[in-house]
Amino acid sequence: MKLGVFYEHQLPQPWGEDGELRLFNEALEQVELADRLGFDHMWEVEHHFLEEYSHSSAPEVFLGAVSQRTKNIRLGHGICLSPPAYNHPARVAERLATLDLVSGGRVEWGTGESGSLIEMHGFGIEPEQKTAMWREGVEQTANMMTMRPYPGFDGQFFSMPVRNVVPKPVQKPHPPIWMACSRRESILRAARNGVGALVFGFVEASQAKLWRDEYYSIIKSDECVPIGHVVNANFATLNGMMVHQNHDEAISRGLDGFRFFGFSIAHYAVYGEHRPGVTNLWNRFQAIKDEMRDTPGAGSIGTPASVREHLESYADVGVDQMIFIQQSGMNRHDHICEAMELFASEVMPALKDGEDERLRRKDEELAPFIERALARKPRMAALRVDEVPNVESIGIVLERRSGKDYASAGGTYADPTRGGAIPMASRETFARAAKVG
Repeated sequence: MKLGVFYEHQLPQPWGEDGELRLFNEALEQVELADRLGFDHMWEVEHHFLEEYSHSSAPEVFLGAVSQRTKNIRLGHGICLSPPAYNHPARVAERLATLDLVSGGRVEWGTGESGSLIEMHGFGIEPEQKTAMWREGVEQTANMMTMRPYPGFDGQFFSMPVRNVVPKPVQKPHPPIWMACSRRESILRAARNGVGALVFGFVEASQAKLWRDEYYSIIKSDECVPIGHVVNANFATLNGMMVHQNHDEAISRGLDGFRFFGFSIAHYAVYGEHRPGVTNLWNRFQAIKDEMRDTPGAGSIGTPASVREHLESYADVGVDQMIFIQQSGMNRHDHICEAMELFASEVMPALKDGEDERLRRKDEELAPFIERALARKPRMAALRVDEVPNVESIGIVLERRSGKDYASAGGTYADPTRGGAIPMASRETFARAAKVG
């Protein structure tokens, strides 16, 4: 089973002047440590306006920093919000490809719709639109990374003309696609689209097996029609994690932080009412935390032996990756680092043993199904060379608007394909160009 670490950049109140600075620097140190210890993936969320719960609104910047401080760990958007109102598909393609280049081909492209009104309404999105927005954004971003030139698109939620979107990623045809899932229905939709399932819900191994088996049954069926240009058949789920040789100490160090993680996302997405810049979530949590009896997903908070046994139950039912939440609530940086080191020495080896052989058998089994799935994919027609439109520079356009003929307005730069001269921009042209940006 693969192993990942997960970051929301949680920052409960009260906030000191250097709170966010310390938060980001500690997270970078933790990911650097995870890379050295042999964790396979790190995942960084994208959220907006979710104060205390997540101060991670620009994951591509954080991931860029991580790329230069690590060597092997895979860099995951967990997730990049896909509706075009959040992120224009061309900008997503550009950022993913750039991150893939500077990391040497280590990007995992997690996608998602968004799950809170405070975020959606901040960007003018209605909940009824977000699934269709996700599909349009993801499909066209994948096309932009694989086509030269991209033929242009006139869709329901965004439009753009013919352009060659550069740079292109290291991983061909594009980085593996994942989708955030919280329910059975979204897990099955991930399978139908041929993308990995990031199950952001806390389920026991028996439930994970049921959903995992359904996911792979669709991957192997005619229902699987890839949204991208490659199938990423992987099933991942989450646990809170804090390991210590003493069970009670592990609970003391990690359980409250993990409970705050669940409480705060429920506040924004399920039952809460929030006054931006005023509501204090940590105070609310303190008032009710002792009433939180059940804490699903806390099985990886304990001793190395108990955590190893717990995680082996997920590996045994075929979960491909377990992702760990440690940076939550008031959990301390030094405790997080100590837990990762203990986990790596006493838990990780059992989960890594035989992983290469498992992947070999899995790839061999799925290969014919994936080949048939990719054959079913509808593809955007490429343009012939003679169909690619000519895009005039702003200098040409402004000269024409001033009433000058293309040829007579020209200077010394000849364009043989136009039969005339490309204008040598005058001082007046530069001035007009400056005014329009």
